[in-house]
Amino acid sequence: MTDRVKILLIYTGGTIGMMEDPETGALRPFDFDLLSEQVPELTRFDIQLDTESYDVPVDSSDMTISHWQRIAWLVAEKYHDYDGFVVLHGTDTMAYTASALSFMLKNLNKPVILTGSQLPIGVLRTDGKENLISSIEIASKRKDDEPVVQEVAIYFGSELFRGNRTIKYSTEDFDAFESPNFKSLANAGIHVFFDYYQLLRPLDQFQLLPEMEKQVAIIKVVPGMSEAYVNSVLRIEGLKGLILETYGSGNATTAPWFIDAIRKGIENGIQVVNVTQCNRGFVEQGKYETSSALSELGVIPAGDMTIEACYAKFMHVLHYYPDNVAHQMMASISGEITTYSALV
Repeated sequence: MTDRVKILLIYTGGTIGMMEDPETGALRPFDFDLLSEQVPELTRFDIQLDTESYDVPVDSSDMTISHWQRIAWLVAEKYHDYDGFVVLHGTDTMAYTASALSFMLKNLNKPVILTGSQLPIGVLRTDGKENLISSIEIASKRKDDEPVVQEVAIYFGSELFRGNRTIKYSTEDFDAFESPNFKSLANAGIHVFFDYYQLLRPLDQFQLLPEMEKQVAIIKVVPGMSEAYVNSVLRIEGLKGLILETYGSGNATTAPWFIDAIRKGIENGIQVVNVTQCNRGFVEQGKYETSSALSELGVIPAGDMTIEACYAKFMHVLHYYPDNVAHQMMASISGEITTYSALV
């Protein structure tokens, strides 16, 4: 007889952790010690479900690198005590947190599933209950005596997505997240159907890599962009990396002042990465004349990474692989990018 599956539920903050006061109608924090009373459906799972809650919940808009590290440290500390982890999180920066955790928690062989809700769990029409219940169910799924999911993922609106492939695209819909360049890992209808071919498997032992290089800036390329603004960003003291959010397949202005500014930044030791503003598709530097100059300067193409994944990965790579940034950014570390060889 096998032991019961043990799942740790980590509440960081967000709408899903709020309850409506029946007398005043005001929202107040959910008491997770009373979780089985509020969501009795959970008692039907044959699992051990434990909870860890932040004393002071964090709105996801206030999430910082230190909060990502706190989650990663907790998972690492409890890693051998639990079979899976479900992280309750606000929706606004969930894709950033999932991306960061996918690099901090290297070679996972257990699920770390983030979820949240558009409406508080204690109000009518909430999506919180279904997201919570399904996330716990998916985290507890096993096949051939090992977890089905062995990576950082986001469950929302009946779909399970790879965390570092996900974006929030709607403030209104219950299916608020999508994975524009990668298939979903599972779909939860009457049954949960997994795409086993897409699921990651670790190549080595689990490793905690929580550090990140914080000196990274982002410039969104827009028509009429200010020369003074671009130069002021590139002159930030201690800047190590710059992400350019460019048009289409990696295109930007060819104005001499812009090319010269990027050239000087690279000559001063700043690594520059090119990510597309488009949700679907990938950076293909050199396809058009407006991106050829960036290639010639040594700007690193980000392929089909989301901006959330690119930002988190860039900070990870700059800290752990400072002498091999270009290669690491273009390689797949945790399934965040379709490598060029797979695109041709």
